[in-house]
Amino acid sequence: MTSYRSRRSGPRKQLWNWVVTIGSVFFCLLILPTRLPGMDILGVGPNWLLIWVVVWSISRTPLDGAIAGITLGLLQDGLTAPFPTHALGLTIAGVLTARLQQRRFLPEDLISVVLVVFGLAVITETCMALQLTAQHLFGEQTHNSLGSIWQYHQRVALSSAILSSLWAPALYYPLKRWWEKYRLKD
Repeated sequence: MTSYRSRRSGPRKQLWNWVVTIGSVFFCLLILPTRLPGMDILGVGPNWLLIWVVVWSISRTPLDGAIAGITLGLLQDGLTAPFPTHALGLTIAGVLTARLQQRRFLPEDLISVVLVVFGLAVITETCMALQLTAQHLFGEQTHNSLGSIWQYHQRVALSSAILSSLWAPALYYPLKRWWEKYRLKD
């Protein structure tokens, strides 16, 4: 038999879990455009939303990862420009991370998360370059040539992958600990 106090604290714990989760998303959105000294390579910073999607998806279903990717991608599009969309790459990242975890290809440890973030940063940036290439080939002609699109992509993808993987532990460790603590209390 549960006491009145434990029944009352359940919704409070759930509320705190939502506050921490949504607060961490907004924190990532706020630091996304920030370029502190040592936090950029060639003008490219870490992809904080990608790191968040990977951390979220690592212990959830592919559908949860897709929803997180779409949501955070649309939020990022709201901060930047609607085309090319970030939602496509982040959705792929969320689904792939969850699928790797489900198939037991991905142990849930720090090194694996760093490697996954590195690979998925390259994939998300490639999605962006593919969208720009499709616009160039099938849509309106832009002033950028295909060569310049893919040359820029190489620089951005590698810089983003390096920085995102280096900064992944800063987000992975506290969020993982919080969500484990929350699950243990349930």
